[in-house]
Amino acid sequence: MKKFEEKTLDSQSIYDGKIIKVHVDDVRLPDGNTAKRERVEHSGAVAVIPITEEGKIVFVEQYRKPLEKSIIEIPAGKLEQDEAPEKTAVRELEEETGYTTHELEYVASFYTSPGFADELMHIYLAKNIIKLEETIAGDDDEFIDIIEMTLEEAEKCVKEERIHDAKTNYAVLYLASLNWPHLNKRS
Repeated sequence: MKKFEEKTLDSQSIYDGKIIKVHVDDVRLPDGNTAKRERVEHSGAVAVIPITEEGKIVFVEQYRKPLEKSIIEIPAGKLEQDEAPEKTAVRELEEETGYTTHELEYVASFYTSPGFADELMHIYLAKNIIKLEETIAGDDDEFIDIIEMTLEEAEKCVKEERIHDAKTNYAVLYLASLNWPHLNKRS
């Protein structure tokens, strides 16, 4: 038995969408009582920290309907069925930024919101990215601006809450911890 395991007594599917599935579960708690749990299933996601040869970080800015505002983020997207995270990373980098890479390095994986969702986010570092000669079409419903900035500029955007999501905050902290001189030069 897993520590503090909650046994599922019944599960009701509420929604089965393109990106998520939503369930309401009746569970038996470790003390014998019962409770309801709202649970979101997600196929997982990948995010990329793209670094140009000049030491700039490539971000995308897009409108996020749940937030009712635009934020600056590292490129990311959901894993397709049976797709390796590395392949997703390169695909999302190409579709969202017009760059590609041959230097992809695994950084970390983490659950984005374990209180209600099973989404596992994989983060990769893409060094010495290369501008594609021809752009690759992304999602039809995705409108993106590409922004390149120094680490110092990114840290300022975190303070201003223009960068305001967990994966991108993680990326900025990760890059700051590396203490690469070429990332810390002023623009």
